[in-house]
Amino acid sequence: MNKQRWASMWHQVAEVLGFKPSRVLEIGPGPGLFKVAASSFGVRVETMDVDPELKPDYVGSILKMPFKDDDFDVVCAFQMLEHLPYQQSVQAFKEMARVASKGLVISLPDAHIVWPVSICLPKLGEVRFSIPRPRLRLPIHHFDGEHYWEINKRGYELSKIMKDFTALGWSLQQTYRVVGNLYHRFFVYEKSCL
Repeated sequence: MNKQRWASMWHQVAEVLGFKPSRVLEIGPGPGLFKVAASSFGVRVETMDVDPELKPDYVGSILKMPFKDDDFDVVCAFQMLEHLPYQQSVQAFKEMARVASKGLVISLPDAHIVWPVSICLPKLGEVRFSIPRPRLRLPIHHFDGEHYWEINKRGYELSKIMKDFTALGWSLQQTYRVVGNLYHRFFVYEKSCL
């Protein structure tokens, strides 16, 4: 666990808590740090994974979750969906949307290299932004035993991800890269009033 991961963890907790949930489902809990952090704010976090050795609350597939529609206030998956083939990731997102009643929060790897810039200005304080590294074309993604795909590799442009990761009745509120960990891009969705 390095400083970059902690920066991303802060955003995970902040985005989920922004929905003022009482019950949250985390898909792919890893070592369980999100559950510990979010639970300390009085949120009931339940976890689900296909690997029983991670000791999730539920063992099962994200492609067909054993929950009713709108069973959780928020459903989240952090740096997890890229571990599935792309079409399965899209299907998993729609299944997450089915069981969430208020919000969806996901983070995915963004391969486009950007250079962070920080300037301290009098009376304004620190201003942060990033400059994209110029490139002629997107790199091709090769399965590395972990990631089937990453944002901003050929065939997985950000615009495609934003188009494909949609679900009826849901709107994308924001997408951004974490300042302290520019490899992580967050997507925050809210259920629309129909």
